[in-house]
Amino acid sequence: MFETVGLVTLNMVEKILPTLERRQKAPYVIMECFQEIPCNPCYTACKFGGVEPFEDINKVPKVNYDQCTGCALCVSACPGLACYVIDETYCKTESTIKLPYEFLPLPQVDQLVEGLDRQGNTAGKVRVVKVQTNKALDHTGIVTVAVPKEQLLIVRNIRLGGAE
Repeated sequence: MFETVGLVTLNMVEKILPTLERRQKAPYVIMECFQEIPCNPCYTACKFGGVEPFEDINKVPKVNYDQCTGCALCVSACPGLACYVIDETYCKTESTIKLPYEFLPLPQVDQLVEGLDRQGNTAGKVRVVKVQTNKALDHTGIVTVAVPKEQLLIVRNIRLGGAE
């Protein structure tokens, strides 16, 4: 599917996940960047060494999960909107996902919105936990949503309205 229409598959994402032990420790970034193009804003944005240096700027980014803090600076820096921070430690039944969000109006904290999959289909209702916007985020808001654990690798965007 990726080769023909550019949609990332769940199988592709599962291959880049950190170890289960790391996933249960703290938030972590997932970079759904699978196309080799000249790009490195994730690396230059990361202040903690979580993104490994590029030997070739055309290669896909690699994450050093021992250094990644889940700060989400890479989320707002990525021009392809391909970075997400997942926190599987949020609570027993839900995980959080920090998503890049470039639409107006911004959602409100505690608002129920539609969680969308990679194809734009509704995956279910999700709750907005936090909304971040500031000059350092380069005009890309970061919306943190709480999703059921079974949806953490499915939800990759949100749509306002329709879920109230």
